[in-house]
Amino acid sequence: MERAAVFDVDGTLVDTNHLHVTSWWEAFRQAGHRVAMHDIHRAVGLPGGDLVAHLLGDGRDESRDDAVKAAHKALYATYFDRLPPLDQAGQLLRTLSRSGWTVVLATSASGTELAALRRAVDADDAISAMASADDVAEGKPAPEPVQQALELAGVPAERAVFVGDTVWDMRAARRAGVLCVGLLCGGIPRADLIEAGADAVHDHPADLLAALHTGPFAEIVRRTTS
Repeated sequence: MERAAVFDVDGTLVDTNHLHVTSWWEAFRQAGHRVAMHDIHRAVGLPGGDLVAHLLGDGRDESRDDAVKAAHKALYATYFDRLPPLDQAGQLLRTLSRSGWTVVLATSASGTELAALRRAVDADDAISAMASADDVAEGKPAPEPVQQALELAGVPAERAVFVGDTVWDMRAARRAGVLCVGLLCGGIPRADLIEAGADAVHDHPADLLAALHTGPFAEIVRRTTS
C-alpha cells in the first residue's frame, strides 16, 4: 500500500525563516509600519496576504498590502542564490523515497522562489510532486495545501505524515486528518507545536532521519504493511 510523506519547505528543509523575518521587517519599515521581529517570526508560514493582515490588523490601509508583499518578495529574492539547506534535508527525502514513500512538497512558495528552494534542497530525484501557492485557494492553516499534496500523491490521509515547523503547518495537517511531525529548526517552541497538534517533535531533518523507525512514520508503515 502506498504512503505519502508531505513536507513544508521554508524552515523545515531550508533554513529560511529568519531571512523571511528580516525581509518582512524591512518591507513593513519601508511602508511606515513598526512591527516587532518576534511577532513577524511567529507569523512566518502564513501566506503573504494573511501574514500582512495578521500583523497589521483590520485598521490598516489594505490598498498598501500589495506594495508590502512586493517589497518582501524583492528583498527575499536577494538571498535566492545562497539559501542554506538544513542538515541532511535532501538525504531525509531520498531515504523516504527509497523506502517506498511518495514524497510531496506543500509550500506557500511558487515560481522563482520555489525553484530556489528546490535547488537548495537538491533532492528533486526524490520528490514526486509539489503543491505550491499556485495550486490552492487558501494557504495554511487551511487544510487545502495538505489535501492537494495528498491528491497529487494519490494517498488518503490515514496513510500519510506531514512534516513542518510552524503552528500553521500543524493546524493544517490536523484539519486534513494527517499525522504530523514538528521540527524545531524553524524556531517555534516545542510546546507550541504540540499544542497546535504535532504528534512528535524533532530538532531538525537529521534528527528526524535518525528516528524514522519511531513515531508517526513507523505508525504509517505499520498501517500499510499489516
